Amino acid sequence: LAAALAATITGLILLNVVTRSAHMAIYWIDETAITAMVWMTFLAGSAAVHRRSGVAVTLVYDMLSPRVARWWRLGLDVVTVVFAVAMIRFCLLWFDPLALYAAGFDTLAFQGETFNFIYAEPTVTLGIRKAWVWSIMIVFTFGLTLHAASNLVASLCVLAGGDDPQADADAGTRA
Repeated sequence: LAAALAATITGLILLNVVTRSAHMAIYWIDETAITAMVWMTFLAGSAAVHRRSGVAVTLVYDMLSPRVARWWRLGLDVVTVVFAVAMIRFCLLWFDPLALYAAGFDTLAFQGETFNFIYAEPTVTLGIRKAWVWSIMIVFTFGLTLHAASNLVASLCVLAGGDDPQADADAGTRA
């Protein structure tokens, strides 16, 4: 999906260049391209956590002994899980599903009680509710939590002297 969004962004930007050159700009294209880029970034970010392929400086890690490197990896996995839990908390505060439920899913009552306009504020040119654009945060948080927990379990298995349960899955994707 992230790759499809990348192709979509390219197409939208090219269309934007053509329409602006012809002095017939289509203004919603900019907002659509930005939204697609945000969605692509968060989807790819979740996949990067799964594959442990985020951008990193590995100078220190490469100098560690295998035993210390396993502990280092566990520490990084713990930090990622803590970040995932913080993201869950953030999404619950931001989207506030319990208050929305308490308001009977009436967004006007929800806004009046919480002063949270997430479900009512429209995008500038597309006119859709920003909550639909921001819902990628929920998708990202779910993927991040799932992959971070999986990585943590794999690190614990390796530290306990077992095999890395992700090694077979990763080998299958590379073949």
